[in-house]
Formats: sequence, C-alpha cells, structure tokens
Amino acid sequence: MSHRYCGRDFSPAELDLIRRLIAEDPSRSRAELSRLTCEAIDWRKPDGGLKAMSARVVMLRMQADGLLVLPPPRNPRPDPRVSITPATDPGSPIALPVAALRPLELRLVDTKPDSRRWNEYIERYHYLGHQPLPGAQLRYFVYGGGQLLALLGFGAAAWQTAPRDTYIGWNHAQRKRNLPLIVNNARFLILPWVRVPHLASMILAQAARQLPLHWEARYRIHPVLIETFVETPRFKGTCYRAANWTYLGRTQGRGKLGPSGRQSVPIKDVWVYPLRSTFRELLVCP
Repeated sequence: MSHRYCGRDFSPAELDLIRRLIAEDPSRSRAELSRLTCEAIDWRKPDGGLKAMSARVVMLRMQADGLLVLPPPRNPRPDPRVSITPATDPGSPIALPVAALRPLELRLVDTKPDSRRWNEYIERYHYLGHQPLPGAQLRYFVYGGGQLLALLGFGAAAWQTAPRDTYIGWNHAQRKRNLPLIVNNARFLILPWVRVPHLASMILAQAARQLPLHWEARYRIHPVLIETFVETPRFKGTCYRAANWTYLGRTQGRGKLGPSGRQSVPIKDVWVYPLRSTFRELLVCP
C-alpha cells in the first residue's frame, strides 16, 4: 500500500529503499538521508534542485506514523521563538496622502539581519505571528518617503483548495505538475502606526509587477497566478478587491490535517490575481 506525504505517493518499494539507506550506514545524518532519498527516487523541484526539505518532512512524518526509525538529530533544534527588541518599537504616526509616499520601494529580505528583523515585526504586529514559510519564498520590506510602511511574504501555494481548483479547472495530475506556477501571499502587514488610505492596494499592485521577476530570478520559475487566504469575519479583503484581485469563495475550515467533515481552522476567503492572461492554459497544460 502506498503512503501519501507532501502531495506525493510513496510506494512500498520506495519506503523499503529509504529504510535501506538508513540501515546501511548508521552514521548518516538526517540531512544526508534526505538528499540520498531525493537522488534515489529522482524527486526534484521544477528548477532541477533536490526536494531535500520536503524529503526531511516526509521522513519525520513516516517516523511519526511508525513506518521507519530515523537516526537521532545531530544538533538540537533552533529555538523558534523570536526575540522582541527596541528595533521594532512603534514608530511615529504616518498619516499622509498616498501620493506623498511615492514611489514605493519593495526591498527583498536577503540578509540574516534583515530576516531576523522581518520575523520580529511579523511576530510583534501580525495577528498570526511569525511562522516559518515552507519551501520557496520571498519576503519584502515596503518603504515610501524613506520610511518603513509594510511587510510582505510570499511562499508556496496551498496543495489544494476547492474554490481555486474549480476556478482553474485542472485535474489532480495537472495540479501536481503545475502547482509551482502559483505563489501564495502568506503575509501582508501594514504597520499599525501607518494610516494611509489606499496604501494597501497600491502595495499589492506593485508587488504583482515585481514578484514574477524576482521569483524567476531566484527559482527559475515564472509564476502565473498569486493566491491569498483572508480570514473571515476578521477581514473583508477590501484591499485585494481594490487591487483587482478576484474573489473565488471560501475554504471549508478543515486545514491540511484537519478531520474530514469538521471545521478545525478558521474559514477563509480565497482571492487570486492572474499574472498572465494565459494563466489557465498554462496551469492545465499536459
């Protein structure tokens, strides 16, 4: 019987292969086992790189399900907590016409100090707090008029969600093959002391122009659709509507691992923004 993890079915032969890789050399680290597994089953990202992080998650879940026993971790897991420092203390109120803040500048987070600062702002001021974005990702600081105004985070698309999948019209095989062409707007935070009408929709419009180029430069994939999930009734998605995103419907609130037929996470509105007019043809192509 096959076992499904991270959107992939692992056959009994592949499970036996992973067990052999573990058994034949007890000195192998979990990172090495992840790489060897990907090489053995030719599990790769669209850019050709090994899906080593996904393999690590798969093997941990296999161990939790009693299918195999991994070697103990070499190093203790890093502390996931984010320290709050004066660097992210509230700033002076910003209440200007949006035109006074142009041009906006979206700066990529590409250094460790910037990454720590981005995480700290999100932990401190976003209602969901900081959670590491899985897989491919880009994060931004948004500046205008020389002042930090907002933060954005983009990551891997949801494996499946009925409103989006119906809107695209793809089948399981097409979704499995072409899902990397969709990017998820996982975090959007306008700092609470920034009160600028129409700023949010202007940021979203500029992000839609810049994200495809940055994503392609980093991952060699040109995305064709952005998605986001807006928790209801906490938010209405007004800025997405103003930025010409399309409302598709609501999730059922089951989450990735929730019990079938029962709500386990907040229900969210699903919004998408096409980055190419031919997005649907590209997502359903063989």
